[in-house]
Amino acid sequence: MIRAALAGLALCCSFSAIAAAQDDEEEAPKVAAPEPADPYRWLEDIEGKKPLDWVRKQNEATDKAIRSRPGFEADRQRARAILDDDRQIAMPGEMMGDMITNFWRDAANPRGLWRQSPLDAYLAGKPVWQTLIDVDALGKVEKQSWVWHGADCLAPAYTRCLVSLSPGGTDADIVREWDRTTGKFVKDGFSLPLAKSSVTWEDADNLLVATDFGEGSMTTSGYPRMVKRWKRGTPVSAAQTVVEGEAADVGMTVGAEMDGDKRWPIISRAKSFYTTEFYIPKPYEGGEYIDTIIPETAELRAVIDGQAIIFLNDKEFDYPAGSLLALPLDEMSRGDQVPFIPVMQPTASQAIEDVAAGDDVLWVKALDDVEGKLFALRRDQPYGRWSQKEVPLAANATVQITGTVGKRNLVLATAETMLQPPTLYAVGETGAPQTIQSLPAQFDAAGMTVEKRFATSKDGTKIPYFLVRKKGSEGAPVPALIHAYGGFKAAQTPGYLTGQPYRAGPLGLFWVEDGNAYVLANIRGGGEYGPLWHQAALYEKRQNSFDDLHAVAEDLVATGVSTKGKIAISGRSNGGVLVGAAMEQRPDLYGAVISGSPLKDMRRFNKLLAGASWMDEYGDPDDAADWAFISKYSPYQNIRKGVKYPPIFLYLSTKDDRVHPGHARKFAAQLMEYGNPVYYHEYTEGGHSVGADHAEDAVRAAMLHGFLLKELVEGK
Repeated sequence: MIRAALAGLALCCSFSAIAAAQDDEEEAPKVAAPEPADPYRWLEDIEGKKPLDWVRKQNEATDKAIRSRPGFEADRQRARAILDDDRQIAMPGEMMGDMITNFWRDAANPRGLWRQSPLDAYLAGKPVWQTLIDVDALGKVEKQSWVWHGADCLAPAYTRCLVSLSPGGTDADIVREWDRTTGKFVKDGFSLPLAKSSVTWEDADNLLVATDFGEGSMTTSGYPRMVKRWKRGTPVSAAQTVVEGEAADVGMTVGAEMDGDKRWPIISRAKSFYTTEFYIPKPYEGGEYIDTIIPETAELRAVIDGQAIIFLNDKEFDYPAGSLLALPLDEMSRGDQVPFIPVMQPTASQAIEDVAAGDDVLWVKALDDVEGKLFALRRDQPYGRWSQKEVPLAANATVQITGTVGKRNLVLATAETMLQPPTLYAVGETGAPQTIQSLPAQFDAAGMTVEKRFATSKDGTKIPYFLVRKKGSEGAPVPALIHAYGGFKAAQTPGYLTGQPYRAGPLGLFWVEDGNAYVLANIRGGGEYGPLWHQAALYEKRQNSFDDLHAVAEDLVATGVSTKGKIAISGRSNGGVLVGAAMEQRPDLYGAVISGSPLKDMRRFNKLLAGASWMDEYGDPDDAADWAFISKYSPYQNIRKGVKYPPIFLYLSTKDDRVHPGHARKFAAQLMEYGNPVYYHEYTEGGHSVGADHAEDAVRAAMLHGFLLKELVEGK
């Protein structure tokens, strides 16, 4: 996925001056790194007969080993019941005038319903739902395995919508125009074929489109390289180029922000994963867009009261990394000099994680030692400065902003802990939060405890982690499961135990109910303490994240929670690099490994699907200098013959068009060649998130639970 990342360099100057200064800089020439022999390269052929025969064989072996176990079916049924519970919170989607949308999945609607309710009824906790699109029914009619990717409806009427649907859950999708008043797709309306597209309304008759326009229109990362204006009634081939990037970029995306009744279309050119140029429309007719003074390493988070709210990932003049600043949009659109106005600067223990704009209030969700806090900010001080106050919601909880009701200056937010189910609130600047809906308890938490602890990493850094276990289990060590991520600024915040770890449903709950320990580790590489926490694990510093995970595991041993060889580690996607490196570095410490949709071959990751876009995180393996440090931890290249590695369960999807399934396939094959135990399960649908619906998620939770019991508890 292209992240709307960051941007450039100055307090008050023109962008052309910055660009000229940058053009004067010269990079040292790169020395090519040799590519080692790869006996399992043939497994990179995603849909090839030989690789798929291999996949079927591995799936059958894993099914035989796990699905026939006593308790599997009971686990699967319980997981499915939890995931499909119709008492789940109806999370808010888009506010459309006096209506609010929601996307809903349950047992009867596995692919989901896109629906709407009057806003007042929803806020009162008594929504009156009207189905807009039934994805299951649509899939049956069109004979497609559609997965919902969202809808963009044009304000302020919200009559025409751009609906995105993916076949089987891939990142690529189709886009079709849909009419909210008739409930039908628009005949001869806007329509895009399957691609990794980004589309938004410029106005009722024009779209900004970034898609696959044919040869030369995509980047080496597999994303669109150009943005075009597509006029209604004309073929997309006639669309006119508005902004164009380069093949070496990550890609182009488009979007729009509403500032009251004014619409600001915004074009983002991701030059790399963490550097972005932002373009906004010039104030006169003609349809031109101007690049902005927003620093390339900053993120555009919101628009409010004529101000663009940006988040700094690097220090800019006197403003530290992690701060929020405001820049006036009208001045930027004219190319004038603009002031940077400070909005919010977090403390040393805080990190700004989310920002949402109402009409008059800017809502900020921050982490404070990985616990959520909510702030309301107003631009009501002299010289356009901002006031700030904390709005109490829930102590020692994870807080998530889920939407805003702009004209009422309300924010919709959830609060939850590992043992307390989420509650959705409507929160104002004053007064008590109003409960909209609470998820009923899914398990008896009376006999469980949750603690926040700190481990000390190799370099002395304190690493927070959350520990859940049964009360009274302090006397003897028990098997433990640690879930971690450690990359891409993604903070791992503790949520209700039925959803821990991510993409494994209620696995964490099952594990704790067994009498074992579940741990969520907040290692470096994430965003738990802001940009510096992330930057501490970039490039040659990647080992810090591995050391942090080892430190958490060692702390469990030192404090008597668990013992060496009885600790499992879990990680998805980037977490696949993490657990792969960890199991190879410390096979004595870990007794089992769970790895989902994983990166494993760090020598070729930049050549596989979207991998080229991640070189800002890991480095360039084709550069000998970068490969020198990447090669020290790349999981696929560091499997050693004669070493006994802990059993690993690899789960993934054939349809993952983000992280290539070849990573997991090759890693599994090499481990098995050297006689190591591997459990492998490759789903045919689901994309990078693996689960196309709750049925697959439930099977995965039951399989992983059976794997952990077999390897850590029963010792078989």
